[in-house]
Amino acid sequence: MHIALNAWFWDLPNTGSGQYIRHLVPYLHKVDPQIQLSLIMPPHNPAPVDVPNGVTIVPTGNATRTRKIGKVWFEQRTFPKTAKRINADLAHVPYWGSPLSCDVPVVVSVLDVIPLIYPVYARGIANKLYTSLVTTSAKNANHVITISQTSKLDIEERLGIPKDQISVTYLAQDEQFHPRMGAEKDADVRRKYGLPDHFILYLGGFDRRKQVNELLFAYKFVTLADGVDLPLVIAGKEPEWDNVLFPNLREYAQNLGIADDVQWLGYIDEADKPSLYRLADIFVHPSEYEGFGLSALEAMASGTPVVAFDTVINDEIYEDAAYLVEDSRRMGGAMIALLIQDGFRETMINQGLALSTKYHWRKTAKKTLEVYQRVLKG
Repeated sequence: MHIALNAWFWDLPNTGSGQYIRHLVPYLHKVDPQIQLSLIMPPHNPAPVDVPNGVTIVPTGNATRTRKIGKVWFEQRTFPKTAKRINADLAHVPYWGSPLSCDVPVVVSVLDVIPLIYPVYARGIANKLYTSLVTTSAKNANHVITISQTSKLDIEERLGIPKDQISVTYLAQDEQFHPRMGAEKDADVRRKYGLPDHFILYLGGFDRRKQVNELLFAYKFVTLADGVDLPLVIAGKEPEWDNVLFPNLREYAQNLGIADDVQWLGYIDEADKPSLYRLADIFVHPSEYEGFGLSALEAMASGTPVVAFDTVINDEIYEDAAYLVEDSRRMGGAMIALLIQDGFRETMINQGLALSTKYHWRKTAKKTLEVYQRVLKG
């Protein structure tokens, strides 16, 4: 079985699509050593790094990173033509960007349909046209893979794809996220970022859907609690603030009177994330919608209790391993409870560690192979 994979996101390991392909490819080989995998590389990345042994690299040119039109050309022309040229049995696009036409069967991974649920993410003519294109192309694919039952239902509803043409393959945390393994690096990471001895952590993006403003409002209640004095550490590359997608959170923290209690770390190196999770007293996940929600699972696997909003996707993925709340006031109360009730804190830590063992990339790869086999059998 020869699988050609669209590797547009290979050099973007900080993105969800980059993480997905970077983890899936090596585990496909572990589950089936006989499978032949070819990474079809975009022109801006002809010589990728960290490619597992036995995986074939197929360059398609040599150029600087292209604009949106170049990405569309690669998805719609270069990738399907190259998949045919190398005699692939099946083409897999591991993100929402499959070709409208391809001479080999196509599997597309639609991790979420955020632009359809929140139209603000598809604002502008170019984004609207691209969303329309990938929506149509997904309907033409032989099979769709997604990463949660919640996303599957959204794809059924928003794209009109029958449920028997959609398979769920859950994501998983990397093995580096562990309560003890790698802990010898923690002291260096604490010094590198100037971290306090105890803190509450948020790590992620800052667009409206992430609801970091709700976290800031919830944290206000923590600062007012007697006997509780922990800073809020916010990690992640900051955007250009104050637009429709990125409300000015620094200004909001100032208005709440908590600016002096909030530490903004900026971009975090991937290698430092396990230590950052381990060093935190609590991880807070305020997002209102995710295709999966991997960061909270990474925190649980690192031995850190998690507070999150009670959403459909969080109920599905985290079950009773996260402290799920209905609003910001209760989120503040949940953080306080985890800080002052040692027995309850240990219970949540243990439940998080137990839940994290449920998810593994080997399972993801195995189910993905089953999809390949199903499609090739017609």
